[in-house]
Amino acid sequence: MRTPLFPGLTRLLALAGAMILLPCLAQAASPSPLGQADIDWLRRDGFDLDSAAVARYRSLGREHMLDMQLADRIDDTLPAPINALMQGYEVVNTPSLQLLDKLRDEQERIKAMPDGDAKTSAKKAQQEHANLLGQQSQEVELLHAVYGPNQLKEQLVWFWLNHFSVYGNKGRVRWVAADYEDHAIRPHALGKFKDLVMATLESPAMLEFLDNAQNAKGHVNENYARELMELHTLGVNSGYSQQDVQQLALILTGVGLIPPDGKPQRFNPQMAPLVVQSGLFQFNPNRHDFSDKVLLGHPIKGSGFNEVEQAVDLITRQPACAQFISRQLAEYFIADQPPKALVDRMARTFQRSGGDIAKTVRVMFESKDLLASSGKKFKDPAQFVVSAVRTAYDGKPIVNAMPLLNWLNQLGEPIYGRLTPDGWPLDASGWSSSGQMSKRFEIARAIGTGDNRLFTPEGSPKVGAGFPMLATRLYYDAMEPHLSAATRDALGKAASQQEWNTFLLSSPDFNYR
Repeated sequence: MRTPLFPGLTRLLALAGAMILLPCLAQAASPSPLGQADIDWLRRDGFDLDSAAVARYRSLGREHMLDMQLADRIDDTLPAPINALMQGYEVVNTPSLQLLDKLRDEQERIKAMPDGDAKTSAKKAQQEHANLLGQQSQEVELLHAVYGPNQLKEQLVWFWLNHFSVYGNKGRVRWVAADYEDHAIRPHALGKFKDLVMATLESPAMLEFLDNAQNAKGHVNENYARELMELHTLGVNSGYSQQDVQQLALILTGVGLIPPDGKPQRFNPQMAPLVVQSGLFQFNPNRHDFSDKVLLGHPIKGSGFNEVEQAVDLITRQPACAQFISRQLAEYFIADQPPKALVDRMARTFQRSGGDIAKTVRVMFESKDLLASSGKKFKDPAQFVVSAVRTAYDGKPIVNAMPLLNWLNQLGEPIYGRLTPDGWPLDASGWSSSGQMSKRFEIARAIGTGDNRLFTPEGSPKVGAGFPMLATRLYYDAMEPHLSAATRDALGKAASQQEWNTFLLSSPDFNYR
């Protein structure tokens, strides 16, 4: 049941003032409101509702809309003001290689400075720059989540960013986090799982975070090999052994980054053809262990980077991988304890299709379980914040994404903020404390009353942008017919439009999907 998680909110709603008539609530109802099943499906398909999603659903129909989304044929172009905002970010308009070159030069300059106030100030400025790059990387992902037209894809981007989690404050991850989302995750979110694994494996962010950039013959680091199997592909207790971890670590020796000093490298005629390089990624055969290995019972002959490709192909073809990924997807979209029969069907599709993510997701979205679980899946903080802004402002472009980051920080789920590589929890137990509920009410009030800086450029004096008018056509067409009696009663007691907005966004109806 939903209500036990909201005792505090129920009491808060009960304290609302006497019922008043709000002018905006007098709009005529839509002549053809969407049915409960339509709304339930749409609320799982994206980060909840906005008018554009409802209009697209009406225009395309459920089946065709799902086809278009899974085939990635919905134009991903963001609104012009949002795109312009992001183009002003250094992490967006500066290649990662250039960012790291500037970092190297600055570090060398600071190192050469004599100790004193000037050196201390230079270190502080460098730290502030790193924080700014990390902030911009977080904002890029949140802006895509709020305004991206293909909402199913945006949910999967968020899911995979969490599944292949990296910690922004480690090493140089802040400098390459935006590149990670844009080049490793986003292009592969609906493709083949093997390609997604390879893209994350070769990404500077993952190589920095899980230390494989230091993995070399004679100095083997098993960290990434272990997490690749335990967290990214097979899952714990899936049958692999410590020896498999050790063998995979040997296979991954030499998988790293181009040297940070930028100096030309020398390879002898035997090794030069084995070098693999793309952007910042490099497979260095001089650092690779060319011994023959045995992984998951299969021999892999020492040959260079081909070993890595064979290993990833072998791991992602395992039945355990199909089960693990299917269950994770179902836990995110369907239920904290997804039906085993559904997971099994998804896993069969995953294996038969060679790990096709879109085909696996289709099984889930065409299943009866998606609608049978409607209203029972609790939103994590990112889903709550993104959906509240989407529904409240309904496509209106914001000019300052910093409040979004602050709200996620308050709720304990900052993007690129998970210290451990396991990603944020997918189930309600991680996000349903009384403190979490109180914070959600405060954030709902900030959004519902307009008491925030979403429409004030960062660094400018605060100006009032007004509060959102939630009781619009979107509300009457897609929300009002499906609200619970408790939420209707609370909304009826609102003493102002701002209070009405707050009650709706903090209600159990909105916090579950």
